[in-house]
Amino acid sequence: MRGIFDLDSKKARASELEDASAKPEFWNNTQTAQATLKELSALKKWTDSYDRLARELEDSETLLELTNPVEGSSDAGELEKSVAELGTAIDKFEFDAILSGPDDFRDAILTIHPGAGGTESQDWAEMLFRMYNRWAERKGFSVELLDYQPGEEAGLKSATLEIKGEYAYGYIKAESGVHRLVRISPFDSNARRHTSFVSVHTYPVVEDAVDIEIKDEDIRIDTYRASGAGGQHVNRTESAIRITHMPSGIVVTCQTERSQHKNKDTAFLVLKSRLYQRRKDEEAAKRATVDKTKKKIEWGSQIRSYVFHPYNMVKDHRTDVETGNVQAVMDGEIDQFIQAFLQDPDLNDVRT
Repeated sequence: MRGIFDLDSKKARASELEDASAKPEFWNNTQTAQATLKELSALKKWTDSYDRLARELEDSETLLELTNPVEGSSDAGELEKSVAELGTAIDKFEFDAILSGPDDFRDAILTIHPGAGGTESQDWAEMLFRMYNRWAERKGFSVELLDYQPGEEAGLKSATLEIKGEYAYGYIKAESGVHRLVRISPFDSNARRHTSFVSVHTYPVVEDAVDIEIKDEDIRIDTYRASGAGGQHVNRTESAIRITHMPSGIVVTCQTERSQHKNKDTAFLVLKSRLYQRRKDEEAAKRATVDKTKKKIEWGSQIRSYVFHPYNMVKDHRTDVETGNVQAVMDGEIDQFIQAFLQDPDLNDVRT
């Protein structure tokens, strides 16, 4: 498997980071130091698990050679149980080893944008917003709402989430693309069937350790009053921030904090992460790698379809994994789709 055969490079990188953390000036930049320790922890967990499983496998082989237990005996039963448990642990490790991309260990930024279709698409975006929050809760990840633009009648116009947890980006990168919904619209008085599209994009959260330069002359910063129908989305002062990066055309907004300064810091974090992902995509394009996540939000470009009528089904068009339990999926049970994506080397290479 791809992730397992780069053990030497992982150990070399861990050694490099350990040497860096031992230098007296290491803590001069707290953010860089914390990012380094986070990467080191992820590498050490991987390499330590590999070494432990390798020892257990060697011990089991030695025990088998020395004891040669008779089939049906208690010793044979215990050995079979031990081997089965070891096999399960190795299977889990092999899957975890897939998350070996340079950014997989990072936290993630997830954005949700409805396609054409007005209220219907905006309501679908809100449903996906709920689904990803439920999924993160199931995984033990924490979610911070960075930006939320409510729809005029229902749903949302856009949302940006930061998902924090071990290998959060490694998992959620599988969700980048267009999501298609087919259902009887609750907003149609004639009860007609509607098809809606929403785009989801994911980016690794990058810190100062990543070399992304944002020049003052390349950005425009606007302030405005936060919008929404109450709660955390409303502010009486112009605390909301919009940053436009003119060379790339990327626009980032943040309005969830009451402090303009905090919103500005968060918006810069999102902008830096998006520029980092943009650079990665450009490098991938040079290697003739097709980025399947930058598709137009329309028919035929979806990565997954969610059908509520005339039957119940959710199907991932990249892996052909499907289920009839639509409610479970909308409650956050999407790991079957994520795992199938990650286990396909052709698909996973696109986003690593």
